[in-house]
Amino acid sequence: MFLAMVLLVCSLAASGQSASSIRLNEVLVINVDNFVDDYGSRSGWIELFNNSPGTIDLKGCYLTNDVNNPRKYMIPKGDVKTKIPPRQHALFWADNKASRGTFHLNFTLDPERENTIFIFDSDGKTLIDKVTVPVGQKPDVSYGLTLDGGDTWATLEKVTPDTNNKVLDSNEKIENFQTNDPWGIGMTLTAMAVVFAGLIVLYFLFKQVGRIAIHASRRRSEKAGMTGVAVKSSGQESGEIFAAIALALYEVSEDTHDIESTVLTMSKVARRYSPWNSKIYGLRNLPARR
Repeated sequence: MFLAMVLLVCSLAASGQSASSIRLNEVLVINVDNFVDDYGSRSGWIELFNNSPGTIDLKGCYLTNDVNNPRKYMIPKGDVKTKIPPRQHALFWADNKASRGTFHLNFTLDPERENTIFIFDSDGKTLIDKVTVPVGQKPDVSYGLTLDGGDTWATLEKVTPDTNNKVLDSNEKIENFQTNDPWGIGMTLTAMAVVFAGLIVLYFLFKQVGRIAIHASRRRSEKAGMTGVAVKSSGQESGEIFAAIALALYEVSEDTHDIESTVLTMSKVARRYSPWNSKIYGLRNLPARR
């Protein structure tokens, strides 16, 4: 049983990384002012996409534009760049210059007719994927899947060689604000409403916390035996109490200040002083002469 499970896992892993998950993803037939190859030349190109969660090696697979010649171009073996990571791309140049490297095909794309492109497995018989590019393609406008590895082919005004066909280059929320609130009035009112709502919530929250604190203080006073004493809430004293406190403070200060409370009196204090900074008083007396 254990051996069977191991074989099943191995077979699933092998199938997950097989070339059957490769998809033709995007094709550009007429390249006038688009992507250039490593030689600085512009030509048509074919983009492949790894639609699996594992790395796939394209070595030994075949690309062709002729169904009767499925082995027209074999992707060379021994090139580490033929390994495509999960959900990544590989770009092949249809320039009929295979001598330039692994990613240069030995055929071109004809802008005057339909171009059907095939990719075959390493046996040269198993068809992995194919696509027919309609005639009449515009310069620098590609034909590809609307979503990488998907099923819907369409004309792509935004050409994306060797990258995702669907690229998020805008912020939908910002665009909605620019359309519906070009002057920013709605955003301003919304921000002010949020701020004032927060302040109101804080007001009621702190007020409730104060009430809870006062209630707790009363309970502590009652437990301390002060039930017969009227305990008023802090911050709710009457004006008479504050007047009495002020009068008491004034009466106490009468003994230490003049009648005119705004006059500062400085009393002279008699003190013996010496220009020797009083050090003379620390000297010993001279001995009496006889």
